[in-house]
Amino acid sequence: MIRRLGILAATLLFCAIGAMAQTSSLEGQVKGDDGKPFVGKDKKQDYVLIERTDIKGNYKTHVDKKGRYFHAGLPLGKYNVILFIGGKEVDRVNGVQSRLGDPIPVDFDLAAHAAQQKAMEQAAQTGELTEEMKRDMSPEQKAALEKQMKEQSAKMAKNKELNDAFNAGMTAMNGQQYPAAIEAFTKASELDPTQIAVWSNLALAYDSLSKSQKGPEGDQAAVKGAEVYEKVLEMKSDDASLYNNYALLLARQKKFKEAEDALGKAAALDPAGAGKYYYNLGAILVNSGQNDPAGDVFKKAIEADPNYADAHYQYGIFLTGKAQVGADGSMAFPPGTQESFQKYLELKPTGPFAESAKSMLETMGSKVDTEYQNPDAKKQQKKGKKK
Repeated sequence: MIRRLGILAATLLFCAIGAMAQTSSLEGQVKGDDGKPFVGKDKKQDYVLIERTDIKGNYKTHVDKKGRYFHAGLPLGKYNVILFIGGKEVDRVNGVQSRLGDPIPVDFDLAAHAAQQKAMEQAAQTGELTEEMKRDMSPEQKAALEKQMKEQSAKMAKNKELNDAFNAGMTAMNGQQYPAAIEAFTKASELDPTQIAVWSNLALAYDSLSKSQKGPEGDQAAVKGAEVYEKVLEMKSDDASLYNNYALLLARQKKFKEAEDALGKAAALDPAGAGKYYYNLGAILVNSGQNDPAGDVFKKAIEADPNYADAHYQYGIFLTGKAQVGADGSMAFPPGTQESFQKYLELKPTGPFAESAKSMLETMGSKVDTEYQNPDAKKQQKKGKKK
């Protein structure tokens, strides 16, 4: 019995020693961006993950105050060692084969890693690898970089084609060759559908073509232009000038309610330019024979900018159209008519509508002040008499 117990004890001891002999350990030094030992501040965010790849298994350890980490009792196998800082992966070493005996060192140097990443990015941009980089890179890194270099090369070729198409469109626009501009901008939009500048100029090209063509061709260009403006505004809904251009195109299509809504958005985005936006719409409405809507819009322009001289003049013209002829042939003008022309002359005494405004005032029997002064003009100082 004693002999059997001795044999059993020896067997158990041998098995225990064998089990212990099948484990390994990893250790390493972590250096920060400044080259000094990195000290983890939060164990939940700053740690080293040891990820077994041949058999599923994860092990976590932390960096001590000296910037070191250590993990014992790891089964023999192949591991990826990953450094996390702030909960994000910042570096890793893949394919570490554990062994019996002394711990395997796996160090992390964040400054060196950053420099290597920068060099790899530059290599991807230029397509050139140094001999040192080739020597230091793993097969996986080389494969990843080669893939990135191919993608970058394709991207650069695509960007050149995009730039060429966009520049061709701008050249055609400047030469008022609108069909050619549309063709070039359309090609650019297909190469990169995310470029707002491309879509904006495509909308403007259709817009310009609709103004230069009459009949079905002009109508069709206006419809296409409106569609492109809607797409651009989905991409960039905070651009007042886009809403303004879109509104003017809608007004030419006689979609006055939609045009006024678009200008309202432009005015809300750019209150300082609201007077101009409403005035532009009013001018289009006048040219379209929509006098009553035009009067309402000119009034809005004045409310948005009381010093918008041309809006005062146009509103005065609108009011004269509402004048009533009495039984004796005299003219009765609506309230505010004289004030509109007088305000224009006050703001622009030598403006392009000045003579017309004076004639209208004389027609209404109002005294015309021929000494209106521009309120923005600098007052001349009186010269002193020479002694």
